[in-house]
Amino acid sequence: MEFTETPPDEGCACPGCGARRRARLHAARTEDGGHPAARGARRAAVLLATVTTVLGGATGAGAVTSRAPGDSAGQIPDAPQGEVSGLYGAQALGARLRAAAPATTRSEIMARAQRWLAQHVPYSMTSYWTDGYRQDCSGFVSMAWGLGSSQTTWTLPDFADRIAPSELQPGDVLLYNNPADPGGGSHAVLFGGWTDASHTRYTAYEQTRPSTLTRATPYAYWNNSGSYLPYRYRGLNAPAPDPAPAPAPVPADPDAFPGTAAFGPGRSNASVRRLGELLVARGGARFYTVGPGPAWGEADRRATEAFQLAQGWRGAEADGYPGKDTWDRLVHGTGQDIPPATPAPSPAPAPAPGVPAFPGAALFAPGQVNAWVQQLGEQLVRKGYGRFYTVGPGPAWGEADRLGVQAFQLAQGWRGAEADGYPGPDTWRLLFG
Repeated sequence: MEFTETPPDEGCACPGCGARRRARLHAARTEDGGHPAARGARRAAVLLATVTTVLGGATGAGAVTSRAPGDSAGQIPDAPQGEVSGLYGAQALGARLRAAAPATTRSEIMARAQRWLAQHVPYSMTSYWTDGYRQDCSGFVSMAWGLGSSQTTWTLPDFADRIAPSELQPGDVLLYNNPADPGGGSHAVLFGGWTDASHTRYTAYEQTRPSTLTRATPYAYWNNSGSYLPYRYRGLNAPAPDPAPAPAPVPADPDAFPGTAAFGPGRSNASVRRLGELLVARGGARFYTVGPGPAWGEADRRATEAFQLAQGWRGAEADGYPGKDTWDRLVHGTGQDIPPATPAPSPAPAPAPGVPAFPGAALFAPGQVNAWVQQLGEQLVRKGYGRFYTVGPGPAWGEADRLGVQAFQLAQGWRGAEADGYPGPDTWRLLFG
């Protein structure tokens, strides 16, 4: 389903069209007919926010003291943000607004975030969505928290408390404030839950170009990772975590597909356990160190992906999450079994003349910035695996590098851990050979 925003009727006197006309006027530049007071408030907000950040902030909780080693100052989300404003931008507010945090729950926060995701709300630092919130990263968090106004990354801490990374739960946020460029270099993401037991990756909900998205993200973020700080909204009705999702009902027919909602991060039910047992029976035992059990984990996703790849499926059809076709083949014993793990390759021969020596796996990981990353990316482009780059390649390791390496590895016939997108000696030798 697609949504198209229709401009308000200039002749309509209803309150809705009137509010939207005012919002459009405040969002515009003064020379285009915008409200001059709103523009002045925005300038004052940027000035005060910059001074507050440099001096350590009013609370000190959101101040950035240093950038993590290896971060690149040029690698920031393309998501500048506006200043503090009321709903629809119709009322200019102070640069820092302290207010009582309206009560809400984690489930309500995530439901509001999911609505923007489902509506593909386009990114904008000057436009306001139909619910009244500014369409940038801090406006998205303000909307999810139900604040009644659009805040910024340097004022959101007024409504929250700092927490430890180990305390993160769905509905909390990770904030990065860049003192060198508070409006354009800072960012906020909504935490949606861990994707692995080691707490190294999580599901992030964020507002960035071109529209609202969610994706598995390395903790704390793709760049400036050491400077993101976790916060918890102060207006939560109950500090205790929400109860675990109710187990999915077991269908009357045990072989019937229980639905995609039964599988994924945070799910725990009998269908997840049965999926794991079926995958083990079809050759997926090597993916489990314990279990299978009722709680969905990365082992279930990887075993499902291996089974889907064994059927010859690729792309979205082999994403590691079972659909009806995957389930039917498992419960009825049809299709191809998961093949055994490919034997470890023999020691690589000495590099051929002209092939650079492999510099080591540690240089290719989130947060790494070096010349080897750029050399790898340029070789991927030369070999025809550069379609994932929108800019670059450059010296900072990113998801485009990982996807390009993974595509090359899959083309060699490798699967599972051998096609994880991170180069080893064999990948390097074949890529540069």
